[in-house]
Amino acid sequence: MEWWEKNRGDSFIPAGTWNLLENSIACYKGPTTTLPIPGTPRSVAVSIRQKFNLYANVRPIKTLPNMKQPLGDVDFVCVREATEGLYSGIEYQLTDDVAIAIRKITRKGSERVAEYAFKEAEKRGWKKVVAIGKGNILKITDGLFMDSVKTIAKRHPKIGLEDYFIDNFAQQLVKNPQRFNQNVVLSTNLFMDVLSEEASGLVGSIGCIYSANLGDNYAMFEPAHGSAPKYKGQNKVNPTATILSGAWMLDYAGEKKEAKAIFDATYKVIADGKRVTYDLGGKAKTSEMAEVIASEVKKRLR
Repeated sequence: MEWWEKNRGDSFIPAGTWNLLENSIACYKGPTTTLPIPGTPRSVAVSIRQKFNLYANVRPIKTLPNMKQPLGDVDFVCVREATEGLYSGIEYQLTDDVAIAIRKITRKGSERVAEYAFKEAEKRGWKKVVAIGKGNILKITDGLFMDSVKTIAKRHPKIGLEDYFIDNFAQQLVKNPQRFNQNVVLSTNLFMDVLSEEASGLVGSIGCIYSANLGDNYAMFEPAHGSAPKYKGQNKVNPTATILSGAWMLDYAGEKKEAKAIFDATYKVIADGKRVTYDLGGKAKTSEMAEVIASEVKKRLR
């Protein structure tokens, strides 16, 4: 944002950065601020997703070791369609008093993210995909989305399909979240953006949720949380999501041993509970927690 305020233009991403992205197999994105002002560029994440057709935003939601939460242990994966829906950015100011946004849903977009969700369930040895919409109100757009999901479900007969309205799912997520354990939860762009943020509360902190944006030929890895300008320079925020997003990128690039070492080291530091940030019940600075994790990684890679 600060770069854009000095240079302006139609993107928050400098041309040189775009060139680097186009000559790589994946990228690692930190939290970035998006101005909520008409006429300013779309977010960095949306720009990269749309540029490289990264249609599956994936956020594992799993209770951390030794970090019990009031609503109990959870273990599921949120899969979000990431290239269309209301994030298409198609808006119009019809009059001074009326504005509209177009919610673009396509069969191709819905089927390919559904295919990812069912394959993810198969890969993990899980038995169910839960699809979320609001078809009683959004009868055409969510109707198309659900019809596409059901088409893909027929290709994966060993994986069950259950559908929920978004309001009911949101309520069940805080009433009885264990009913979704070992499920892949699938929805459209905005719905799953909101629901996965709600789900992060089940593990204690959005600062722990790492994520991937996956396409057929490229990937972007990022912490699920946004930027926090009010904490700038304070060295206090939780580095877990950033560290584990990077570890996931290593796994994607074939560095399996290194990726596992980082995941194991991070979970050990959290389980020990001695050098963790305030949101995890500790008093460590961001850099202190990161340094302890790095030290644990080195032990595993000797």
